[in-house]
Amino acid sequence: MPLTVQFWGTRGSIPSPGPSTVRYGGNTPCVELRTADGWLVILDAGTGIRELGRSLMDRADGAPIAGDIFLTHAHWDHIQGIPFFAPLFKKGNHFTIWGSKSLQTSIDRVVRDQMSPVVFPVSFEELQARIDFQELGEEQSQGIGYEVSAMAVRHPGGALGYRFTEGITPGNVGVRGLVYVSDNELSPRAKYDDHPGWRKRFVEFARGAAVLVHDTMFTSQEYDTFVGWGHSTYEDAVEFAIEAEVERLVLFHHRPERTDDEVDQWLEKCRALVASKGARLEVVAAAEGMSLFV
Repeated sequence: MPLTVQFWGTRGSIPSPGPSTVRYGGNTPCVELRTADGWLVILDAGTGIRELGRSLMDRADGAPIAGDIFLTHAHWDHIQGIPFFAPLFKKGNHFTIWGSKSLQTSIDRVVRDQMSPVVFPVSFEELQARIDFQELGEEQSQGIGYEVSAMAVRHPGGALGYRFTEGITPGNVGVRGLVYVSDNELSPRAKYDDHPGWRKRFVEFARGAAVLVHDTMFTSQEYDTFVGWGHSTYEDAVEFAIEAEVERLVLFHHRPERTDDEVDQWLEKCRALVASKGARLEVVAAAEGMSLFV
């Protein structure tokens, strides 16, 4: 059995519910990953994690729930669903929350602060589940039935991209798997403190992945106004995916103002760009409820 992926939140920056976003979804980032053994991995904890939590509780039917939650970074749209994640309120459940070592404050502090009495009525200490915190840098870590590698990407305040593969694989270069990069600015026009050769390293990090989920928040015309905001264009993501020789690119972190019809239009433009380059790359757009096999 391969890794399986299901999308619960696909929108960037702020929840955007309404009739114009109903097909691709209005919840902020949250993705469910399952290993062949059924171990639960959650990628980001935007508002999509609320419905994921309800689904997990229904599927568990009273049994304990355990899993790993990997946060790409601590910006609000990637953590705002944590206080509404129902499994955290049930004794016997157990989650490990993973975050970047490079944050200005620890991921433990960030999560606790967003449930302080000033901004939320229920304190972190009132949660009944066991919650552990772990920090991850640019390194590999082994989980239950999977291996994860992390790489720093280009986003204000810092962020991580993750690569997940099944079981133990020495290195991850060239190994099929899932690469998840929710927020990342590929354009060289933006200035970051990344090391020389960052893009070459990033290409190798994603090389040969079965699925690349990547930030495609802006069109090239919109990007002129948002240089340095930490997000990529459709064209940049397609060109990167081709360069890294991935099998499937998933357009992700849709702009809040982007309607379903506009996502459709840009999906077709991305596919046309792939065809014009004679490349072998499947392109799909992330939609809430969509499932993929990796």
